[in-house]
Formats: sequence, structure tokens, C-alpha cells
Amino acid sequence: QVQLVQSGGGLVQAGGSLRLSCASSGRTLRNYATGWFRQAPGKEREFVAAIGWRGDTTYYADSVKGRFTISRDNVQNTVYLQMNSLKPEDTAVYYCAASYNDNGSYYYTHRDEYDYWGQGTQVTVSS
Repeated sequence: QVQLVQSGGGLVQAGGSLRLSCASSGRTLRNYATGWFRQAPGKEREFVAAIGWRGDTTYYADSVKGRFTISRDNVQNTVYLQMNSLKPEDTAVYYCAASYNDNGSYYYTHRDEYDYWGQGTQVTVSS
């Protein structure tokens, strides 16, 4: 069983930066593709970024491309989302997710493909 514990987030002004962390407690994240999603009030949970478990392949939603960076440390069993040039429209609850895959370069972009989820963390960007 993979348990994902998120940290980071908070309140930042537009143009600022935040880093989210997602750590696996009790089990290695090796062999688990991971991703980040977000959900704004009244909206569906949407894909943000994904990374294969080897860390050499990534994919981003168009809305965050060039501003957000997903990365991972398989020794620390932690996945990160560095968010720069934040905009008010980035305000949402952010969730990390993981799902097993033998292919270290493969990643998932649909929420239904993920088996394990973090508890969510609020990111608020003020204008």
C-alpha cells in the first residue's frame, strides 16, 4: 500500500513561487509513475503534470507548461512540483497521485489511471 503525504502550498502573490512535496510513507516510489492534479472550487479535478518513475520523462498541461516543473527523488521517495510565475487562476487544491508501472518512462495523464492519492494541499494566489 502506498500512502502519499503532501506538504508545501499556502498563500502567495501573483508572480511568486511555491514548491509542493509528496512523500511516500512506508513504501518506495520506485516503479510508481506519479503526477499532480488540481481542483478549483466548482470545477473538476484536472491534470497538471506527470513523471515516469525513472524521472526522465515528463508531461505538462498547457496551462502550466514553462512555469511548473515536476521532479522526483527516488532515494527520498518524494515527488516535487515547483511552481513559478504563479497566477490567480492557479488557485486550487493540489493533489499528488501514484500508480504502478513496470515501464520507467511511462506516465499517466488521466485521473482514473491513478490508484493512490495524497490528501491535498491548498494553493492560493492573490492578485
